[in-house]
Amino acid sequence: SDTANFGNLPWREVFTDPQLQSLIETGLKQNTDLLSAAQNVKAAEASLMSARLAYAPSLGLSPQGTISSFDKNAATKTYSLPVTASWQVDLFGQLLNAKRGAQVALKQTKAYRQAVQTQVISNIANMYYTLMMLDRQLEITKATAEILKKNAETMEAMKDAAMYNINSAGVEQSKAAYAQVLASIPDIEQSIRETENALSTLLGEAPHAIKRGVLEAQVLPTELSAGVPIQLLSNRPDVKQAEYTLAQAFYATNEARAAFYPALTISGNYEFRHSLYDIVGSLVQPLFQRGTLKANLDIAKAEQKEADISFRQTIIEAGIEVNDALVAVKSAREKAENYSKQVKHLQDAVKSAQLLMKHGSTTYLEVLTAQQTLLEAQVNQVTNHLTEISNTITLYQALGGGR
Repeated sequence: SDTANFGNLPWREVFTDPQLQSLIETGLKQNTDLLSAAQNVKAAEASLMSARLAYAPSLGLSPQGTISSFDKNAATKTYSLPVTASWQVDLFGQLLNAKRGAQVALKQTKAYRQAVQTQVISNIANMYYTLMMLDRQLEITKATAEILKKNAETMEAMKDAAMYNINSAGVEQSKAAYAQVLASIPDIEQSIRETENALSTLLGEAPHAIKRGVLEAQVLPTELSAGVPIQLLSNRPDVKQAEYTLAQAFYATNEARAAFYPALTISGNYEFRHSLYDIVGSLVQPLFQRGTLKANLDIAKAEQKEADISFRQTIIEAGIEVNDALVAVKSAREKAENYSKQVKHLQDAVKSAQLLMKHGSTTYLEVLTAQQTLLEAQVNQVTNHLTEISNTITLYQALGGGR
């Protein structure tokens, strides 16, 4: 196996931000879906214990006593303390297959709980990084709004002073651009509140503000080795869950088939008063049960075939998901380099346009267009940074990370 498999890293090594780690720890303790999955595991453990105890004999104690008196004579007391026991001998594996089915059912619920845990970790991380992305977008938007406000004031002063051929149309355009950017700020702030509320719900808490760092300071692993295909897929809890479902269906088919064979039961009685005991063995062969046994076997076979198809499809989808996540991470990283170049060029373009406008070589419309294009590029750069992080988290989850 490939020890460099990204999915094998503990989640604390993937998400190193202390505040994010604290949020994930809270989610693992309080998330309602995860708590429900834990209860399913307890129920499966109880079912397995019941299947194991089916091998043990069943004991019964039925004490009896009478008091009788005839013709006013002294009362006569009689009592008996019989103990009964019965034990089913598992000749054809009916009890064995039931126990093995309960064992894989327990493993299935544990795999489901792991799948929920992985999902909780990924969702918390994604929302945390989304909040930082929104913070950065809000910061860029407010900074741009401040620049546009100063530009509008400057343009109006230049118009009043009859400088650089500034007219009323240019002033109104600058004010409209400032108002447009200013109007987008409440939308970003609303998205921040909604994301905080969603994250609080995921943590199992009432809505509250989330403490967080800054997006630029976040560092995720860059070495994303996928590992050996079969090995990486076997780490996924959904693949394990599908495998255990198939195994459970297999044992259910064997159990239904064993129901056609005779059942041997040994029973005995012991009475303490007279020290009497007897042991009886009975063999029951099912003959005709209105087609119930055959119907049960046919159903079990069909469910086993369905589980097999589902297991194969789960493996295929898991491989596709890993492949898609790898491609998405690579794509986002390639875009990041281009966005950095674009932002740098647009910053230079804004400075050049402002300089040309002061010398009367261009109009404010060109300056305004350059500033709006720069704002859009900066927001896209931040969004792409979040996309890269989200795709990395998706890859980590696709590789079965978060165990």
